[in-house]
Amino acid sequence: MAHAIVSSLLDQLNSIAQDQVKGKWRLVTGVEQEVGKLTTNLQAIQAVLEDAEQRQMKQDKAVTFWLDQLIDASYDMEDVLEEWITETRKLQLDEGGDDDDDDNVGAFVTFLTKVCFFFPAASNCFGGFKQLSLRHDIAVKIREISEKLDDIARQKDSFKLVENVSNNVKKPERVRTTSLIDEGEVCGRVDEKSELFSKLLCESSEQQNGLQVISLVGLGGIGKTTLAQLAYNNDEVKRNFEKVIWVCVSDTFDQIRIAKAIIEGLGKSASGLNEFQSLMSRIQSSIKGKKNFLVLDDVWDGDYNKWQPFFRCLKNGLHGSKILVTTRNESVARMMGSTDIISIEQLAEEEC
Repeated sequence: MAHAIVSSLLDQLNSIAQDQVKGKWRLVTGVEQEVGKLTTNLQAIQAVLEDAEQRQMKQDKAVTFWLDQLIDASYDMEDVLEEWITETRKLQLDEGGDDDDDDNVGAFVTFLTKVCFFFPAASNCFGGFKQLSLRHDIAVKIREISEKLDDIARQKDSFKLVENVSNNVKKPERVRTTSLIDEGEVCGRVDEKSELFSKLLCESSEQQNGLQVISLVGLGGIGKTTLAQLAYNNDEVKRNFEKVIWVCVSDTFDQIRIAKAIIEGLGKSASGLNEFQSLMSRIQSSIKGKKNFLVLDDVWDGDYNKWQPFFRCLKNGLHGSKILVTTRNESVARMMGSTDIISIEQLAEEEC
């Protein structure tokens, strides 16, 4: 779990850095240092996570406590991002702005720029920017989290953790899921199944713009993919959509493979199409005017910039089209723009 959360946070911080290099956003010295420190500490921690998690499995109490601290700090960082996104959306609504103009990560960078007056080294950073009426405690939280991660990064040295212990060992490729399922082997999950089917079959209001994204969030092996398979193969769900598509994303994000899988799921050929732009054009023309249901199973990558071309393209489907995402990380679900998040918890003994 720790590895997934840290990877997601690093993806978001990397997007911030990329946007700054492109000149899309302006980070002042004080805030830039905080973002840089967060990235450096998370990278150092990520390098030893594999060894730490192996020692956790061997009941190393000190390392387990350290991992718990790391997860708590990571969740705090996610909370700050979520709090900012909420404030940003309120501002956009007040000003009549368009959500498509700025992605969530970009908005977070704007936030960092506009609260920089809370950092002593950045007292003159506003320039022509309009100030956001954000609470002082949000800015304070950023610094507190950075200091907490400083301490966690220092603690790791006392455990003599080994960096990337499996670097010299070939990692087994993750098994890709399919839409096939034997429903006779499925037990429990009655409430979650009912909630999911209700959201898939209900008609969205005309006022609800954009894609509807439903996310199933939970630990690995807990049943997210099984629920997605049940939905994908359900006759009533199939009747509700013109096209149903299954794509296993997995932990290695491959834009070309994902795009080709969507095209083939739409019953079209991706043969001879190797450029991403050509693939996006084929998807756009294939879904236009159709009500589609797309399952994106096993999503790990939380970098909005990688997903943005897909969402822009998929918006061309008919009103009522929906996307179902399965992921271990709630921050990934929120990055995907989820309108609904269903948490999948451990099954009770009587359900097994």
